[in-house]
Formats: sequence, structure tokens, C-alpha cells
Amino acid sequence: MAKKETAEKPICSNKRARINYFIDETYEAGIVLTGTEVKSLRDGRANLKDSHAAIRDGELYLYDLHVSPYSHGNRANPDPLRVRKLLMHKREIQRLYGKSQERGLALIPLRMYFKNGKVKVEIGIGRGKKLYDKREDIKLKEDRRDIERGLRAKNRDA
Repeated sequence: MAKKETAEKPICSNKRARINYFIDETYEAGIVLTGTEVKSLRDGRANLKDSHAAIRDGELYLYDLHVSPYSHGNRANPDPLRVRKLLMHKREIQRLYGKSQERGLALIPLRMYFKNGKVKVEIGIGRGKKLYDKREDIKLKEDRRDIERGLRAKNRDA
């Protein structure tokens, strides 16, 4: 019997995370949601921009994730900024706790996606970039873009 491929359908991503942090490792975590939150996520109505993860009492939580209320939901829609629990193995959480206690490291959610009908969050262990690191990254990106433009122009002329 053929192995079923796991298709990932993106919901949202944290574009600023890779600009502001060096991402060392990434982990996949499940997330505890209500029914109307999942429906809202299927519409792509979430924002990871200011969110962060933290470990409290041996459990992993996601803070400041904004999930807009479902448009056809009733008055029982949960608070859009409520704290949500992330699901990972205990050993992985202990490893993350050890890493997060190191100076300068933070747990940053990078993206959310559907995998086999379940919502998953990709968590990265990030080290904050200094201003000169950000400038260097921007310069490298601009140089790559200029090279690409030059190659495209050269191919057009040939």
C-alpha cells in the first residue's frame, strides 16, 4: 500500500521573524483551538506578527496570536487574543525550556498550516539580530536581486 503524502495548506506566516532573528532550530507543535477558531483559520484569518511562545508550569503556550472571530459564529466566539496551549511531547518541551533559558534565545512562531486536517504551528528557537546584522542581510538580498536582474537582461539580449 502506498504511503499517503501529507499535504500542508498554509494559513499564515511570521515574515518579520526571519528578519529580526537568526532561527537555529524549528519544531512542529499542535495547537488547542475551538471549533469557530478552526473555521476562521480555514478562511486564513490569523496573524502571527506579534506572537511569541513561552513555557509555563511544564506546558508550552502561545501568546498574542490573533485569530479573528468567525463571521458566522455566535456570541460564544472566544477572545481573539486568548492564550492558546501548544501540544508537544514532554521531552521536546523540556529541551525547548533548556534552550529558552539561555541568554538571548526566544521561542518564535514562524508559520501556521493545516497538516492532515489538523492545525500545526512551526516554532523556531531564535537569537535576536543586531541592527548591523539586519543591514547586512538587506545588502545581501539587494545584491542577489541585482545579479538576477543582470542575468535576466543578459538572457533577453541573447
